[in-house]
Amino acid sequence: MLNDSKAALNFINRVLSEKGKPILNSVEESLFLGIWKGLEYQDIAGIIILSNQHTRRLGVQLFNKLKQDLGILVSKRNFQNPIKHFYQEYTSNPSPVKSNIEITQIKPSSPPNNENPFVPTTGRIENLEKFFGREHEIKQIFEFLNSASSVAIIGEQAIGKSSLLYAVYQQSINLLNSPRQNVFLDMNNIHKQEDFYFAICEKIGIPDSTGYRFTRNLENKRVLLILDNVGKLNGAGFTRNVRDHLRGLAEGENACLKLVLAANESLKTLFNDSYETSPLQDICQQVDILPWDEKSIREFIIKRLQPTTIDFTETDIQELIQESGGHPRKLTQLCYNLYKKYSESSI
Repeated sequence: MLNDSKAALNFINRVLSEKGKPILNSVEESLFLGIWKGLEYQDIAGIIILSNQHTRRLGVQLFNKLKQDLGILVSKRNFQNPIKHFYQEYTSNPSPVKSNIEITQIKPSSPPNNENPFVPTTGRIENLEKFFGREHEIKQIFEFLNSASSVAIIGEQAIGKSSLLYAVYQQSINLLNSPRQNVFLDMNNIHKQEDFYFAICEKIGIPDSTGYRFTRNLENKRVLLILDNVGKLNGAGFTRNVRDHLRGLAEGENACLKLVLAANESLKTLFNDSYETSPLQDICQQVDILPWDEKSIREFIIKRLQPTTIDFTETDIQELIQESGGHPRKLTQLCYNLYKKYSESSI
């Protein structure tokens, strides 16, 4: 029987995995546990560090997911009983074993046959099922955006800025109070300002243009422009005019552009080529990205290992904490190697 919230959550994730559906992410899991326990949305919002309004919206999305993926009709007031009824039916009439084709469609967050869950070990995470943590930073970013500010995400190299930036890109459709067309550009792929303008025009769907023509073409648009590795705007092929232009387009509550930028150092330090301050610094609220603390590291390891049959010892975890220093990429690589070691030794 489903005697507690954790048992119910594990059951739901197991069935989702068996059906080839994405298991619940960390925010959905917190929502599930809180609703099962009868907590109010405002109390759950405090746990997941999101606004009450957004928590309610995510609650509705969770109900829709359970309905669409599992056929369970639940609501805030009637949550436990439909799931318990589904549990009784499912365990008395288990689904047939999936074919090989269906198994390959299972999301990586539920790796079959002890496939290493600590992937990807490098690069930007673009699968939300693999993105972990940073709830506080995401809440802060959207609070700034919803109060008409642009945002600069600042942190050292390989701290997870690109993955966070992409998560903002993916979640903006749900978390922005006023809808905007979102455009994501990795500036490492753009080497001169003409290509910069061309890429924006192409993604927005306006005629290729620069300068005043670009401004005119944006007049009736509302765009969230998300730039990774924005330091490239300070390199050869770009002039300060581009940054001044972006500032002009992003100023004001109803500006056609709102910016989310990622850089390794503050905009004041990064763009210090002229005048007293960077034109972008004055309109961007800074959000600092720091290494994970011990609690986050432990939660990351537990969540990734949950669908597998392998466990790390307390000594392992302590060593991972010390060696990684809380840097997500380094931690993932270390966990990948340790998991591989245990997996090979069990063959």
